[in-house]
Amino acid sequence: MIEFDIPGFGQRTLHHLVLDYNGTLALDGRVQPGVFSRLSQLKNQLQIHILTADTYGTVRSTFGQTDYTVHVLPAGNECAAKAEYVRELEALSCVCLGNGNNDAVMLAEAGLSMAVLQPEGVARAALTAAHILVPGIEAGLDLLLHPTRLKATLRA
Repeated sequence: MIEFDIPGFGQRTLHHLVLDYNGTLALDGRVQPGVFSRLSQLKNQLQIHILTADTYGTVRSTFGQTDYTVHVLPAGNECAAKAEYVRELEALSCVCLGNGNNDAVMLAEAGLSMAVLQPEGVARAALTAAHILVPGIEAGLDLLLHPTRLKATLRA
């Protein structure tokens, strides 16, 4: 669990880290450098969930042997499926990271959300739905490893 209280943003008790796979954790189906070490540190504080349409078919070979929850979405309406997944976890207890149009509703409903700018880019819908824009997955995960850093960005 990660807890914080930021003036003007509010108090949060986060239990779940929900991550988009392609474009957020991975580029062309390959996980970005530094992700595994950060996730292994965060798994002691948060339950980790990876949501994906699995465009490249690599998520199971990459994360199938971990204790993270990997959820491959059925084709069609991934946006609604991701949002529903987060609602079932209790959205305010989730920190969500994503970059695509299909992440926007999930990001808007989360207790804390980050739009991740990777080489694939970030969709405007994801950008406007998120609380924070981060310049890469490593930077976003680092904010969770050092949550006091969130105050500088989020306080009123």
